[in-house]
Amino acid sequence: MKIKNIAIIAHVDHGKTTVVDCLLRQAGVFAAHELEKVAERVMDSNDIERERGITIFSKNASVHYKDYKINIIDTPGHADFGGEVQRIMKMVDSVILLVDAFEGPMPQTKYVLKKALEQGHRPIVVINKVDRPGSRPEEVLYMVYDLFIELNANDLQLEFPVVYASGKNGYAMKELEDKSDNMQPLFETILEHVEDPEGDINKPLQFLITNLEYDNYVGKLAVGRIMNGSIKRNQEVMLIKRDGKMIKGKASVLYGYEGLKRVEIQEAFAGDIISIAGMEQVDIGETLADVNEPIALPVIDIDEPTLAMTFQVNDSPFAGKEGKFITSRNIWDRLQKELQTNVSMRVEATESPDAFVVKGRGELQLSILLENMRREGFEIQVSKPRVLFKDIDGVKHEPIELALVDVEDQFTGVVIEKMGIRKGEMVSMQPGTDGYTRLEFKVPARGLIGFRNEFLTDTKGSGILNHSFYDFEIYKGEIPTRPKGVLISLEQGKTIPYALNGLQDRGVMFLDPGVDVYEGMIVGEHNRENDLVVNVCKTKKLTNMRAAGSDDSVKLAPPRRFTLEQALDYVADDELVEITPVNIRMRKKFLKEADRRKNR
Repeated sequence: MKIKNIAIIAHVDHGKTTVVDCLLRQAGVFAAHELEKVAERVMDSNDIERERGITIFSKNASVHYKDYKINIIDTPGHADFGGEVQRIMKMVDSVILLVDAFEGPMPQTKYVLKKALEQGHRPIVVINKVDRPGSRPEEVLYMVYDLFIELNANDLQLEFPVVYASGKNGYAMKELEDKSDNMQPLFETILEHVEDPEGDINKPLQFLITNLEYDNYVGKLAVGRIMNGSIKRNQEVMLIKRDGKMIKGKASVLYGYEGLKRVEIQEAFAGDIISIAGMEQVDIGETLADVNEPIALPVIDIDEPTLAMTFQVNDSPFAGKEGKFITSRNIWDRLQKELQTNVSMRVEATESPDAFVVKGRGELQLSILLENMRREGFEIQVSKPRVLFKDIDGVKHEPIELALVDVEDQFTGVVIEKMGIRKGEMVSMQPGTDGYTRLEFKVPARGLIGFRNEFLTDTKGSGILNHSFYDFEIYKGEIPTRPKGVLISLEQGKTIPYALNGLQDRGVMFLDPGVDVYEGMIVGEHNRENDLVVNVCKTKKLTNMRAAGSDDSVKLAPPRRFTLEQALDYVADDELVEITPVNIRMRKKFLKEADRRKNR
């Protein structure tokens, strides 16, 4: 059986998952009767992935074309999931770079592509959505060339093959003038340009673990590629840990991939991508080797975390009313489980038994972990995300992000000004043809925390902001934080329309009438920079005097609502976000005004 291993890279929304669907359908993975039932975007299986239209976990699929088995691995597009990306590049021999024929390459694509080029892969460029109105495939192709040159691609990598496609309509072409009604040109390009996997079947076994999965029946599964040798079911193997320690074990079950399904197999050979069950101590980046001749493969290095947050037990007056899992033990166990499959995350205990520091690659990665926990029934409180600094030769360095902003021409001034306040440095500015300008900035990661809300307000919701990790640079100095104070509830109770109406001229409210609040909870934004304690539960005093018209119904402005990410962006250093399966609330760390004064 001849094998080709390929990963597919694309920016969010450029149609990667749709193209994979097409390849699976046309290779006959789904029988005609199954086709009706196949979920659109089969590769995105996690709820959050489907809702947000992003890929978080890498997944495997395989198709048969002519006498080849083609293993296709889906990669996450966000730099927050860089840990996933680096490992995938070790499993494959080439990548498909999928680019939208209208938007062109994006910064997240840049990050993943850079990792692929560093591994020496020769990408196949697929320009997708050529049927879309306003598509400009020729221009986009030049943009891709520029990107390759910028990322120091070598001469061989610069001579990449190009395929034009429409994933939605299920066809691909080698030249724009060609006529086609299927994906065959893309299959042919893969067979022609992807090298056969290196590896010698006759050498001792070496299997690189690049991912972990969990199965309720067989336990932990090590996913990866056989670099050399072969493996049979129930064969004894040697696990070589990161520190060189060796543990003997047995590969009790082997799984290969057929389409999207895991199927049990009896044996597998060098070059194939499989999962192995039976070893509980396996970790990502380690080697399973021959028992008699254990030789370790190079361990995979993972990018360091750039952000940290404190996760703690919910201690608000409403604690335990809305969630199932509320103890520090529950939270600790859940975080440990996350670490088993999420390599770029770290969890540390603190002096307090009820709080843990979680470090990750970015806000998105941490907010998705919180969203998953919330859906599983956890109650938890978290602090504002803070950036991790690094000491290089005695000088403080901080993570810098590369931000790509597309805004209408009328808003470029305000965006440049706001980025300047946040210590952003403009790298390039390209006026577009459709009244939009593309701006590129290098900006401290600190400066982007809480920026998205402000950015959307400033651009009236029309701006697009994408950013990815760039590098560590010398500390850029202080950045001003949230300009306004908050309105804080004085007592526990329910919000009353009469009280909310009386406070409308003090600021913007965050809550509707009839919502439960407690002392110290944040109920709105003050018009000024100081915090203000207010009574949102005050009722109207009843007298026997009546005045015409004064009892008319109260007219309230709609409250400002927050998603989980917006709340994490919004809170200040002395505030927390309380997350439960039902609600997201913001509160002060010290609920009583006297305690806050003492702390100040």
